[in-house]
Amino acid sequence: MTTNPPWSQLQEETHAPLRGFLRSVKKQKDLASQAILVYGSVARGEFLQGYSNINVLILLEQITQPVLQQWSAIHKQWAREKVVAPLFLTHSDLQQSSDVFPLEYLDIKECHVLLEGHDPFPELHVDATHLFRQCRQEVHANLLRVRQCYVEGLGKVEAIQTLLPLSLTALLPCLRGLYRLLDRPSNMKSPEVLDELNATLDVDPSVFLEAWRLKRGLSTPGKHELPKLLERYLTGLGQLVGKVDSMKHEERVQ
Repeated sequence: MTTNPPWSQLQEETHAPLRGFLRSVKKQKDLASQAILVYGSVARGEFLQGYSNINVLILLEQITQPVLQQWSAIHKQWAREKVVAPLFLTHSDLQQSSDVFPLEYLDIKECHVLLEGHDPFPELHVDATHLFRQCRQEVHANLLRVRQCYVEGLGKVEAIQTLLPLSLTALLPCLRGLYRLLDRPSNMKSPEVLDELNATLDVDPSVFLEAWRLKRGLSTPGKHELPKLLERYLTGLGQLVGKVDSMKHEERVQ
C-alpha cells in the first residue's frame, strides 16, 4: 500500500518547494535531523504563493558551527522559494525553554505538520504560567513597532504597505494565546481569529480585517487611503492594548 508523503496534506503550492527542500537535506549525508516539521501559515492552510513564507523547525541532536554551516548552504538554495531560515532546536532546548516561549510553542504544538522523524510536540509540556505576560508584552511591543517603523519609513505609503502586514502577522499568535487563556477557540483560520475579537475582548475587528485583506493582496488601498487605514489601525491597536491591560486588573487571567 502506497503511503502519501507528509506534505500531501498541505496546499499544493507548497509541495514542490518542500519536496525539494527535503531532497537537499538528504543529499547532505552527515546532516542527521531528528525531526523536520512546518508550522505557521503553511500548517494552517493559509499559504498564499508570492506572499507567505514557509516556516520550518529542525530538531537536531546537537547544534554546532559546522552543522549550521551545512544548513546555510541549504538555506541559500531554498530561500528564493520562500523557505525561511529554519528554527533550530535540540530536545534540551525544547524542554528548558518551554516556559520562556509559551506563546510560540503552544502555537506550534496546536498546528504543525511533521515532514520527517519523530514529532516531539505531542509529548512536550508547555508551561503556560507566563503566557499572559508574554502576550501582553507582545501586544504593547507591536504598537510601539508600528509607530517606529512608520517613522523609519519616512511616512511614505510604501512603509504602510509593508508594516501593516508585518504587524498583523505578529499579532495573530498573541490573539490565539489570549483566547487559550480565556478558554475560547484558538485553532481557527486568521479571519475567524480576528472576528472573535468582538466577542472575546470587545474590540471592533474591522480595521484588523482590512489589514488582513491588504496582507493577502485582496485589497489595494490608494495612496490617499493608506494613511487613513494606518490611523484606524493605530487606534484599533491602542484599544486592544487597553483591553489586554484591563484583563489583568479584572483578574480574568492570572
